[in-house]
Amino acid sequence: MKRQQDHYTRKAQSMGYPARSVFKLEEIDRKFSVLAKGPVLDLGAAPGSWSLYCLKHAKGPVYGVDLQEVSITAPGYTFIQGDIFDPGLQERLTSAAPYTTILSDAAPSTTGNRTVDTARSYQLVESIIHFSFPLLSRGGNLVLKVFQGGDERDLFDLLVRRFDKAKIFKPQASRDESFEVFFVAKGYTG
Repeated sequence: MKRQQDHYTRKAQSMGYPARSVFKLEEIDRKFSVLAKGPVLDLGAAPGSWSLYCLKHAKGPVYGVDLQEVSITAPGYTFIQGDIFDPGLQERLTSAAPYTTILSDAAPSTTGNRTVDTARSYQLVESIIHFSFPLLSRGGNLVLKVFQGGDERDLFDLLVRRFDKAKIFKPQASRDESFEVFFVAKGYTG
């Protein structure tokens, strides 16, 4: 069943963004100022809304990574198609590090079973956190989407220990029925 377009979807399309998710990042950035001066890494970049937002609002180059292709050609943007956990791709990302901001709107393939989906999200986010630490500049920021299911608090506590500030935030642009939230961590202490 195709979901009916809502206000955010129509607004995104009218502004030239491929998806409504741009308004989640916009709200996060307005509230927490996550786009610091320097390189940005957008993990799970498809279909490209977050990368486009970063190109307009970040003060540095933007790197996007996704399994699916993203068709953005703009100065200051580098897209790499592939699995972020592939050692060769990680080596390429490491060569452009450190990043002042790492963003991830990535989600696992979902099954419709909330227990399974939250467990997959937990595993994905845990892997992204550990992958991100050596790539972040001291004082850098990390934004991650995670599905709520109970155990995500353990991941959040890991961020609390490694950043000056960390919050759990659900943007208004998230659908009411969605069980996604975002970890917003600022000031990486190393």
